[in-house]
Amino acid sequence: MTTLDTAPADVREHSPVDGEPCVLLKLGEVVLKGKNREQFERRLADNVRQAVRPIARVDVVRRHGVFIVRKHDADLATMERVAQRITDVMGIVWAHRAWLVGKDVASVERAALELMDGRTGTFAVRSRRRDKRFPMTSTELDRHIGGLVAERYGQPVKLKDPAHTLSIEVDRDEVFVYCGGLPGQGGLPVGMSGRALVLMSGGIDSPVAAYRMMRRGLRVDYLHFSGMPFTGPESIYKAYALVRELDKFQGGSRLFVIPFGKAQQQIKSSGAERLAVIAQRRLMLRTGELLARRLRGGALITGDALGQVSSQTLTNITALDDAVELPILRPLVGMDKVEIMDQARRIRTLSISELPDEDCCTLLAPRRAETKAKIDDLRRIEKRLDVDELAELLAASVQEHRPVYGDPAS
Repeated sequence: MTTLDTAPADVREHSPVDGEPCVLLKLGEVVLKGKNREQFERRLADNVRQAVRPIARVDVVRRHGVFIVRKHDADLATMERVAQRITDVMGIVWAHRAWLVGKDVASVERAALELMDGRTGTFAVRSRRRDKRFPMTSTELDRHIGGLVAERYGQPVKLKDPAHTLSIEVDRDEVFVYCGGLPGQGGLPVGMSGRALVLMSGGIDSPVAAYRMMRRGLRVDYLHFSGMPFTGPESIYKAYALVRELDKFQGGSRLFVIPFGKAQQQIKSSGAERLAVIAQRRLMLRTGELLARRLRGGALITGDALGQVSSQTLTNITALDDAVELPILRPLVGMDKVEIMDQARRIRTLSISELPDEDCCTLLAPRRAETKAKIDDLRRIEKRLDVDELAELLAASVQEHRPVYGDPAS
């Protein structure tokens, strides 16, 4: 993971004079929310406190488009861990491990020189004066501090693409000084857009679909269909591990597991033949809809990507939409496999998804998949199966699990 700055560890452990370690958070599109902005910021602050609670109980202060995360008597190592953890919170664009210093030029000078001690290469100073009462303008502060650093350490100033950027932000009551930062996830705070249910297959696509919808502010629950009793529990273990990793983005995740093997056997015996896979997916969606409504979810989420496999045609996607009344969100629909894998690698789910298991979908996969499923044919198959009752029975068999990020015992 990227570090907050490039200074040697022993240098970063040395505290500036009269400085307090804190984390300065920069927000993204949250600041554009107009009259609803305060509601978004309150949710985001709650999410930050919840995410870092296993590390430290912190105060989150909202001010002028930034969040200040503080803890009384916090040490540098603790705030470093807090900053790292916050980068997984949706709605944060940058997390800077900063020093909070007195609102006077001398305190800024001491902090700046301390932070630049031990660094090599070019540098630039970027100041922002939110409080215009400060005696120096941003430009004057840049030049003054830049001159001190160059004189003390002999480092050359380079305004474009410097090796180090020393940032100074003059706020209402204090000044923040920092070098570098950690990129966050961006997006919207989880919970601001409602709740939805993810159909979690255990493959590469559905975890990425879940991530992308959490990033748009949805709080998600997960539903996994296992092939049991005709397969082993390996796919459940994978789904559990995936949800545990994804839990870092929202906390409080719930995984629901439904044994699907006997229902698949019924579909296979119904004469569905090439329509078996589409009929199976329609049944999964119907069951998911029943569960989503119980959980007060407003949508279903799948990892479908148009044309990625032979069955993911526009005709078949339309046939799947016909099975349920809830909207089906497909955030990957326009992505190719390389793009999806790149994102899975970045959110650290790819290696889990690639673990071997016996997926329930392989139990009745025909030699040739139907690419132009007709809705009337599917409805006739479902009538023979009494699909509404079957979906009710499946939903009643659900088992709930609560994977927790960072907890190996969960």
